[in-house]
Amino acid sequence: MRSFRSTAAALVLAAALTGCTHEGGSIAMGPTGGTPVEGGTATMALPPAATPNWIFPIGAPGYGASYNYGIQTLLFMPVYDAVQLKGELTTHGPSTLGLEPKYSDGNKTVTVPLREGVKWSDGKPVTSRDLEFWFNLVKADKADWGSYSVGTMPDNVKRFEVVDDHTVRLHLDRAYNPDWFTANQLTLMRALPQHAWDATTDGGGVGDHDRTTKGAKAVFARLTRHAKSLGSYGSDPLWKTVNGPWKLAGWRDSGQVTVVPNEKFTGPDSERPHLDKVVFKPFTTADSEYNVLRSGGVDYGYIPPSVMAQKAKFEDKGYRVDPWEGWAATYIVYNFNSTHAGPLMSQLYIRQAMQHLVDQKAMSDVIWQGSATPTLGPVPVTPKSQYLSPAMAKNQYPFSVRTARELLSAHGWKTRDGIARCARPGTGDDECGAGVKENAPLEMTLLSQSGSTETTNMMQELKSSLSRAGIGLTVRQQPLNSVLGNSVPCTAKDPGCDWDMSFFGTAGSWYYPLNPSGEQLFSTGASANFGNYSDKRADRIIRAVQFSPDMKAVHEYGEYLAGQLPVMWMPNPAYQVSVIRNDLRGIEQNPTVTFAPQHWYFVKNDKQHTNDKQHANSTNNKHAKKGAAK
Repeated sequence: MRSFRSTAAALVLAAALTGCTHEGGSIAMGPTGGTPVEGGTATMALPPAATPNWIFPIGAPGYGASYNYGIQTLLFMPVYDAVQLKGELTTHGPSTLGLEPKYSDGNKTVTVPLREGVKWSDGKPVTSRDLEFWFNLVKADKADWGSYSVGTMPDNVKRFEVVDDHTVRLHLDRAYNPDWFTANQLTLMRALPQHAWDATTDGGGVGDHDRTTKGAKAVFARLTRHAKSLGSYGSDPLWKTVNGPWKLAGWRDSGQVTVVPNEKFTGPDSERPHLDKVVFKPFTTADSEYNVLRSGGVDYGYIPPSVMAQKAKFEDKGYRVDPWEGWAATYIVYNFNSTHAGPLMSQLYIRQAMQHLVDQKAMSDVIWQGSATPTLGPVPVTPKSQYLSPAMAKNQYPFSVRTARELLSAHGWKTRDGIARCARPGTGDDECGAGVKENAPLEMTLLSQSGSTETTNMMQELKSSLSRAGIGLTVRQQPLNSVLGNSVPCTAKDPGCDWDMSFFGTAGSWYYPLNPSGEQLFSTGASANFGNYSDKRADRIIRAVQFSPDMKAVHEYGEYLAGQLPVMWMPNPAYQVSVIRNDLRGIEQNPTVTFAPQHWYFVKNDKQHTNDKQHANSTNNKHAKKGAAK
C-alpha cells in the first residue's frame, strides 16, 4: 500500500471525512475512484456475542477466538502469519518480523532471519532474545498454552539457538515437511518484550528468569494473571510495550477495543496506519448490529444471511456488500469423555447415524441463504486447494433418515415414545456397544453459542432431524466465550465434564493456517481437541502430514477423518457477509480471518476534494496577505 501522507490543511481533512455523506446517511461515493486522505476513525463490528478477552500473545485454552489473535497482531508484529501479498497468501511479508526461513540438514534444521531495525515502543530493539523468551515460556508452560499439541512445538525443537541479534536457528528432533512446519509451527512463534516482561513478581527486577524452568513458570504465571484482568488492559503498563503499527487506546469490559497508531512504530513504511483510530465494536446479536449498521453507526459491518434481500438497499446508500469467505471447517464437538453421553459418542455407528441426519444443503439454502458451503471433512471444500482430494470432495454421509434408522436398528436400538433405547446391550457387532446400558435412552445435550438467528434456527433444525430417528437433543444457548470456556478438554471424573456436544461455529469453528493439518484439533491430547477424540491411526497419519512433503499424506488424513467423524460436520458459513462504506478502502478480507487496518484509508469525492483544496488555498492566501500587511 502506498503512503498517502500529505500536507493538506486540517480544514481539508475535516471536510474530507464528512463530505461524502448525504443527509440521511447515504454515502456519495462509488466503490472506486476518489482521492485518498489521511486520518479519520473507522468502526468495525465484531461477530455477534463475541467479546475480545485476551491480550497476551500466548493464548490460554478457551481463549483462542480468531478476533483475539487478530487484535493481538496489531499490537505485536507476528513472526510469521498467513498474510496477503500480491493477491496470494504467504507466511511472510512486510507485516511480519520473520523473513523467508531457510531449511537445511535434510529439513532437520530451520534458520529464521528477523527483520532488522524494528524497535519496541520504548525504544529497545526487537532481537532474537525476544523469540527465545517466548520459546522458554511455552516450553515450561506448554500444558497451559492453547496452541500446544503433544509432539509439536516446542516438543519438536531439540535446541533453540540464538545465532545473532537477528537470527535464530531451530534444531529439530527429525526431518519435517517444510510446507507444514512453516505454516503450522513457525506461525506460532512470537516476539515478546523480554526486557520489559521477564519478571517473576510485580515490581520485581527484570532479568533472565525465563532461562530456568522455575523462573519461566513464575514469569508466565504473572503474565497470565495480568491477562485475566480484562478491566485493566487499558492502564496496565505491560501492554503498552508493543512493536506493531497500533497501540491500545481502550479495552472495555464489554469487549469494545480501540487502537490508535503507534507513533514509535519502526516497521516498514507500508505498514504505517493512515487512520487516526480504529474501534472494534461488539454486539450481543446479529440483529442489534444490523440496526446500528442501517443507521450508519459502523463503517465496516455485516448483515445476517437472512436479510440478503436487503443487499440492494445498502448498495443504494453507498455501501459495498462482500462475503468474507474463510479457510475453515465448521463442526459440532462430541465430548467422548462426557459423564453422561461419552459411551454413546464413542460408537462410530451412532456418529454415522447422526451425520446422516445433518441436511447440510437444506441448512445452507434455507437458513444461510446459500452463503454456506458443506463441511465434508477436516480439509475445507472451498476455496479449492491442493490439499483436497477428489474423494474428500464427495459427501460420505448424505442426508438420509432411513439410513440413520437402519444403523441404529442394526445395533439393537428400538424407539418407544419417540426416543430410541438400547434393547441389545453388549459389544457384539449387532449390539449397542461398550458402556451402553440396557434401556439407556439415546439423548444428549448441546451447548450452542447465542446471538445468531441462523445458528438458533440451525440447531432447531438439527434437533428436529435427529428426533426423526429417535435421538433426543436438548439445546442450551450461551455467549460464545461461555461456550468456549465450558468446552475445554476434560476427563469423565472432572466436575465440568458433563457436557455432551458443543457448537461455536456461527462464523466457522476452526480457521486453519495455510496447511490444514489436524494436530491441534484431532491428535490425542491436543489443546484444541476439546472433545478428547483419540484414535491411534489418526495420530499416525496426522504425524505423516507433519513429516512428509508428499501431498498423499494430507489426502490420507483428510479421507480417514472425514469417515471417522471425530466431530459432526456442519455447513461452513462465510465468516460474515461484510457491508463496507464505499469511501473506506484498502480492505482485503483474508481467508484466515486476520485484518490489517493499517492499510485502510478514506477517500473523498474528487470534485469535493478540489473544492476543499481551493477553499483551503484561498484561506491560506488571505492569512498570508494579512501577515504581509502587518
